[in-house]
Amino acid sequence: MTKITKKELFNLLRARHQGEKYTKLAELPTPDGFKDINKASKRIKEAIRNNEQITIVGDYDVDGVVSTTIIVDFFRKIDVNVNYIIPNRFEHGYGLSPKIVDMISEGLVITVDNGISACEAAIKLKEKNIDLIITDHHTVGCEIPDAFAIINPKQEDCNFPFKDICGAQVAWYLCASLKKELNLDINLQEFFDLLCVAIIADIMPMTSLNYTMVRQGLKMMKKSTRPAFIKINEMMQKDLYVSDDIGFTIAPKINSAGRMDDASIALSFLLSQNQYEANDALQMLEELNCYRKTLQEEISQKANNATNPEDNAVVVWGEDWHEGVIGIVASKLSNSYKKPAFIFSIKNGIAKGSARANANINLHSIITETSDLLLGFGGHKNAAGLSLKANNLEEFRNRINQLLNVEPEELHIEHDVLGELDVSSVDLEFLDIIEKFEPYGLQNHRPIFKISNSKIIKSELFGKDKNHLKLTLNNNGYVFEALRFHADRKILPDYIDMVVSVNKNEFRGQINPQFLIQDIL
Repeated sequence: MTKITKKELFNLLRARHQGEKYTKLAELPTPDGFKDINKASKRIKEAIRNNEQITIVGDYDVDGVVSTTIIVDFFRKIDVNVNYIIPNRFEHGYGLSPKIVDMISEGLVITVDNGISACEAAIKLKEKNIDLIITDHHTVGCEIPDAFAIINPKQEDCNFPFKDICGAQVAWYLCASLKKELNLDINLQEFFDLLCVAIIADIMPMTSLNYTMVRQGLKMMKKSTRPAFIKINEMMQKDLYVSDDIGFTIAPKINSAGRMDDASIALSFLLSQNQYEANDALQMLEELNCYRKTLQEEISQKANNATNPEDNAVVVWGEDWHEGVIGIVASKLSNSYKKPAFIFSIKNGIAKGSARANANINLHSIITETSDLLLGFGGHKNAAGLSLKANNLEEFRNRINQLLNVEPEELHIEHDVLGELDVSSVDLEFLDIIEKFEPYGLQNHRPIFKISNSKIIKSELFGKDKNHLKLTLNNNGYVFEALRFHADRKILPDYIDMVVSVNKNEFRGQINPQFLIQDIL
């Protein structure tokens, strides 16, 4: 493998975006392509004119909280008072459920980032003579809810030209349609600071319009006047944001509310009217996120010990494993074992699970083939939620193993290594080239390089739980450090080959390269 030069790096990264559509904000597709969006806008206009009660129903993850924030903030800007409900994961379950319908007595219901599988709830709303508008982006199943309007790019007869957008983007497009319908003077780009957080957190492909929106949103976060982002800027103290700042620092804090307690804490943070409110909510999110990390580590250890490495997927379960962290554990084990992972928490004989994959196979399609065993499921190609009776878990594991009896490369997508890295050549210019093509994400991965034959001088575990690895290495006479977060405790040889990404590490005004180990070969 040849050593990569700065010029080659620049050309390879630039080539990723050649021929892409929607590279400028002025080129973004209009709302009209969405099925039912005009019908929905007219119905909302009627509800506003008739002073009907409008209720927004969101979801408890980052995308759901941001979706709710955008649409509630939009209505606030035009002086329309709306109710909003974010389900509690532990009390109500996911999305628009019958329990949520029991809380609504009249008016119009609009879902954001959920609803496409809410068939039972839709029937209950109809019985109450309440119209339902669904905005969602999740995979459309065989049965579709009986709703007044469904806005979801994944519907077969939806003509919106880019299908892989998150729930917050669908909600934003509904606001754009309402702006036109109500003939409003409102700047919809003001929501891009929020949008970029949802797009990154929901792991949407970082291409086309997603890339354009996030690129703009990351810039807007620095100068955002939202009290929540003013507090985030104080906390982060960065000159500019990259996608990893959202993915590894900001999104987990927002997500911790819905995982550990109630997502309304995160919603109140993003909707804060002043910095005092924002500061109080951020402190709560910090505490919940610390609690989340501790629980996640405990359950990861238990799940890891229960895993059979011979299976085609990780399928493990435990009594009362915290439902809020099993999704992260699934993601961690999927990456560690390089195969799909299904982690279940059992309570009162019911197993609730989270599935994660980074694979060519489609998780949603695989799970659909086991639907006779399930109480419910929903999700995407690489992430899903499901539930079943605990006594069906063994049969489920057997069926998943049969369904995933495919070539190993189908079960995990390896990162494309751009080339061999000369560690001593990584200077500010090299780091600037990588930064120039931010944001990175799915289908536009942060550049990955191979470093061969480095001698380990020192190996140490760090962090509160001693679960991160720091290696001091010598590569052809050049001494450097490399980090691996959430590392397994294994004995390493004297010399290693590894795959790394490279970040800018800013500390007290000094900028240095930070080598992050993706894999030890």
